Parts: sequence; C-alpha cells; structure tokens
Amino acid sequence: MQRINRVWLFVLAITLHNLPEGMAIGVSFADGDMTVGLPLTTAIALQDIPEGLAIALALRVTGISALRAALVAVGSGLMEPLGAVIGLGVSSGFALGYPIALGLAAGAMIFVVSHEVIPETHRNGHETPATLGLMLGFGVMMFLDTALG
Repeated sequence: MQRINRVWLFVLAITLHNLPEGMAIGVSFADGDMTVGLPLTTAIALQDIPEGLAIALALRVTGISALRAALVAVGSGLMEPLGAVIGLGVSSGFALGYPIALGLAAGAMIFVVSHEVIPETHRNGHETPATLGLMLGFGVMMFLDTALG
C-alpha cells in the first residue's frame, strides 16, 4: 500500500509540474514570436515522452492495467494545454504569478524526486544502474540545455 501511495504521489507531482510547463509554452507564444515559442515547445514535448512513459510504467508496477496507466499518463499531460492558456493570460495580466508558479512547481518536483524517487530507485541492489541512469539523464539534459539554449 505504501508503494502505491508513493507512485500516486509521483504521478501527482508530475501532473502538477505539467501546468507551469504549459504556462511556459503559453508565455513563449504571447508576443507571437515563433522563434521563441517553437524551440521551447519542441524541447518540452521531447521531455514529455519519457515523463509520460515513467508515469505509465510506475502505474503498471502497482498492477494497474496498461490501458488505464496510459490514460492516466495522457491525462497528466493534458495539464499542459490548460497551462498554456493560463500562461497566455498571465503574460499580459499578472506577470508576478508566472515565476511564483514555476518556483512552486520546481520545488514540488525536487522534493518528490529527492524524497521518494531517488531512494526508491536505489533499493534492492539497483544502486549502480540507478546512479548511472541519473548521471546519464543529467548529462543529456545539460547537453540539450546548452545545445537548444
């Protein structure tokens, strides 16, 4: 039961984190400048693929059917279009709300990853592959940040 609660906490954290990602997309298109909006949207879309897969696989481990796990993963991603609409409104209205929302989402993700995900991946003799995966993922994201930024 505790493992199932951890998985749902992970799903909730990613779902909440998708809202400010969508807001970033909305803000990036607010001025109508495609040179800002398209690269950001592409980068977020690329990282959403493993994010959705992580949700679906985590749910499958708890015994949820493949169809239901896929639907939950897709549902978590639907927060981004909602966030994009909010981001468009925020960019012209309440400009302070955007960085606050991003900070809260980042803090929630850091907490869940450091408190739940990393310890869970480093149990039962999987320490080395988990650490290598973490390092590889960090390296890829730093490369993409530099290459696309």
